[in-house]
This record gives sequence, structure tokens and C-alpha cells, in this order.
Amino acid sequence: MSISDDQIIAVRPTKKVYRDGDTILKVFVQDYPKANILNEALNQARVEETDLHIPRILEVFKNAEQQWAIRMEYIEGKTLQQLMEENPDKHEEYLKQFVTLQMEIHKRRAPLLTMLRDKMHRKISSSKFEATIRFELHQRLEGMPKHVKLCHGDFNPSNVIITEDGTPYIIDWSHATQGNASADVARTYLWLTLNSGEPAAKEYLRAFCRMSDTALQYVQNWMPIVAASQSVKDNSEEEFALLSRWVNVVDYV
Repeated sequence: MSISDDQIIAVRPTKKVYRDGDTILKVFVQDYPKANILNEALNQARVEETDLHIPRILEVFKNAEQQWAIRMEYIEGKTLQQLMEENPDKHEEYLKQFVTLQMEIHKRRAPLLTMLRDKMHRKISSSKFEATIRFELHQRLEGMPKHVKLCHGDFNPSNVIITEDGTPYIIDWSHATQGNASADVARTYLWLTLNSGEPAAKEYLRAFCRMSDTALQYVQNWMPIVAASQSVKDNSEEEFALLSRWVNVVDYV
């Protein structure tokens, strides 16, 4: 198998994504943990068991350079992010489609996925916040309603591909869990705040709460928890400062 640089679709710190015929190839850097790669493939395979439109995993293997790779179906189309940028006059329509799709995800179940609550407990414990803050976040997380809804974990407009016939496909299920849908919404809100600005994030959150009949305060209660769990990633100083601001929304003794 020979893959050239002109086939590159995306470059990330831990991987390169290539178009290879009617498939997509994610090739990871050599020191990327094998467990993370296999878990990503397993998560997506488990979500495949629902009736959602997602690319199918075809194989997981090591290439000639001894790099782990995941091959999956290639979905022809444009991301919702691209469509929003190209057609600003249809912004409201695309936002409604985005929220509707997220609500559809939350109606599904994938009982073999990791529990969102367990994952967030681990991330809070490994965060850089002082013990008093971590304790309060653990307590808050334990007090939140326990659900088992399918949560994408990184649902944003760039992870939705719209095909020529209008079918929406959802990609990148590496962070999928089962848990409380409002935590998933809080994660999308924070992503939009960091990548599209606070006005866009607030517009999304108002739309989601209105369309799903969810209290805004309920989602906001998840913000410090989700922000703390996101702080363990490789964020810029500006991003970490914003996440820290959300974590410190809670009053501590």
C-alpha cells in the first residue's frame, strides 16, 4: 500500500488522515498508545450497531512503517461547518439540523460503551486543579442524574458530513460514551465557544434547550464538570484559561 501526501485530508498532532479510494485511512504517530487506537475503533464499531448514519470501520492494522492505522468508509460530501460558512443565509436552517441530529444521537443506546461518569471522574482526578476544586467537582458529578444515553463526546459542525442527497453522517466517535445528554451538550457549547466564539455557542445552547425542552440551568450545571475534564487535553494557554474560568463558576469554601 502506497499513500502519498497529496491524498492527505487532515493533519493532527497524533495522526494524519488520508483519502484512499473509497476509504479513509487514519495513520497514527508511532508513539501513540495502542490502547487508544483500538478503543477508538471499538467505540465506532459499537455505535455502528445503532441505526445512525456513520462510516463503517473496515480494518485496524500496522503499516510498513509500523504505525497503527484505522481504515473506514469514505463519505462524500461537505461538513456542516463548510455549509454554514458557504451559505450564511441558511444558518438558522443548518443550526436546527445540527441540534436535531444531536437529539437523535441521544435517543440511541450503546450499552457496551464506557460510562461518561466514570470517564469524567478519571479526567477530573488527573486535572491540574487543586484538591478542593477536584473534590467539589467529584461531588457535583456524583449528584447529577444518572442516564445511559448515547453521547458523541465531540459533537460539532465539522464532525457532520452532509452527502449530495442530504443524508447526514456523523464522524469521529473516538470520545463516545453513554451517560447524561446534557454533558454532551455542555461539551458542544464549550467547543463552539473555543472555536466559533461565545455568541455562536450561546445561540446553539438556546436552540438546543428550546427544541429539546431542556432547562438552560440544567446544562449549565454540567459546564464546570465538562470544562475540567477537557482541561487535561493539550490546550493553548488561552483555551486553558477559558476552561478554568468555567470550572471556577462554582463557589468554593
